[in-house]
Amino acid sequence: MIDQSINQILRAAAFAAHKHRDQRRKDEAASPYINHPITLANILSNEGSISDAVVLAAALLHDTIEDTETTRRELEQHFGAEVAAVVGEVTDDKSLPKADRKSLQVEHAPHISHRAKLVKLVDKIANLRDVHASPPIDWSLERRREYFDWAKQVVEGLGEVSPALRARFDEAYARRP
Repeated sequence: MIDQSINQILRAAAFAAHKHRDQRRKDEAASPYINHPITLANILSNEGSISDAVVLAAALLHDTIEDTETTRRELEQHFGAEVAAVVGEVTDDKSLPKADRKSLQVEHAPHISHRAKLVKLVDKIANLRDVHASPPIDWSLERRREYFDWAKQVVEGLGEVSPALRARFDEAYARRP
């Protein structure tokens, strides 16, 4: 019999792949968007030794409310209240101006749950790695530096969530352009 936590993680991966199926990253190669949430789950599991199925499923689903037509209620129906709550905690309100959304991430970081902090931390790790290795094609050097510095502010607010993952963030930040 298949472990229910593995089942939930695989269902989250399939759901995210379906929801993000037409989206691409902003890098020169226009990478498939689904690579990003899969990268988060991979970092959590293989670099952070995180095996919490709620965290792994939330990492796979973390951009579905923000970047697709998925609702929190839909996530609750498919994955339960815990997963939906974590995704909700890391979701930006796209009705706000970008500067406000970025400011709110810094402000809210200390107050989100431990699970949400893990997802937020690996999102920043993955994004810094991507901005370093294959930045969005229209980002200037200054914008890339600003992104690195803003990500560090967010991560500083998370506190001591995972020493292993914080070390990975620090390694990624050390490659600041």
